[in-house]
This record gives sequence, C-alpha cells and structure tokens, in this order.
Amino acid sequence: MAKISRDSDIVELTADPIFDYGAKVKSTKTVRNDGTYAGKDIGEILVRKGDIGYVTSIGTFLQQFYIYAVDFVDTGHRVGMRGKELESVDTKPAAQAEVTGATA
Repeated sequence: MAKISRDSDIVELTADPIFDYGAKVKSTKTVRNDGTYAGKDIGEILVRKGDIGYVTSIGTFLQQFYIYAVDFVDTGHRVGMRGKELESVDTKPAAQAEVTGATA
C-alpha cells in the first residue's frame, strides 16, 4: 500500500477552496489508477498531464486538504485531485483580455 503524504504542516481548510464549481482546470501531472477507480486496472492512466477538465464537486481529505472532483470530458473520467495537481485555464479569449486590460 502506498504511503499517504500528509504534508502535516499544511491545512488547506483554513482558507477557501482554490477552484470553484465549474472551473476549467488543467492537470499538472499524470494520474494512474491506484485501485480506487472501478473498472480500470491498477496502474492504468486515468489523466495525462495537460488534460483539461471541469470541477464538479469539492470535498475534503484527512480534515486537511480540499479534493476537487474533476470531470475530464475527453476521457470520460471523473477523478479526485488536490489543488496542487491542477492549474486554472483562462476561459477569456486573448483578444477580449487585451480589450479588458486596455480599458483599465
């Protein structure tokens, strides 16, 4: 059984979640099935680094961390991930972002 890294000095739950429901996010790492994903073999890749998904729910783990359920639409997998394993994807088109910045 794999060791669980508690990062004992970190308690994310003292602050608001990093991502909101429906947020478009990108995986910063490849995720393999550790045996908790039904219907897939242990070690099978569920999410590849760079895959895009949407936050569908927010839970907690070990009374310490937020866990984001992310629906990766292209693969059809819904995987729980920590905030440090995700990054936000800007949903504004570049042209609109420039216009918005120019008016400020």
